[in-house]
Amino acid sequence: MPPRRRTDPADGRAALRAWRADPEGAPTAVRRTAVRFTLEELADVARGNAVEVRVPPDGAVQAVEGPRHTRGTPPNVVETDPATWLALAAGDVTWDAAVATGRVHASGERADLSHVLPLQAARAR
Repeated sequence: MPPRRRTDPADGRAALRAWRADPEGAPTAVRRTAVRFTLEELADVARGNAVEVRVPPDGAVQAVEGPRHTRGTPPNVVETDPATWLALAAGDVTWDAAVATGRVHASGERADLSHVLPLQAARAR
C-alpha cells in the first residue's frame, strides 16, 4: 500500500518551484509545503520503514526497505535542515558533499540515501 499523501502534488510542485526561485525569501509556508512534498516523494520511491528522515521543523517520514522501527530511538536516522533537504531533493547538492560538510547527519547502516536522491519530481522545474 503506498504512503498516504497529505500534500497535493500540484501544490507541492508549485511550492518547490517558488522555493527554488527564491530560497532565502520564500515564505515559511512555501518552504514547509516543499519539504513535506519531497518527503512524501521520498516515501513513495523508497518505500519502507527502516530509516527515519527528519527535516525539523517541517517534517519527518519513514522510508527505505528493511527492519521496521517501532519504539525508542530509531537505529537509522537522517537529519538535516530544510534548505539542505530541498537542495538534496532537487540535485543542487550531492549526498556525499552534504554528509562530508556536516549538513546531513546520518546514522545507521541503511541511512545512506544517495541511491534515491535527487528525487525525480523535485528535479522537474
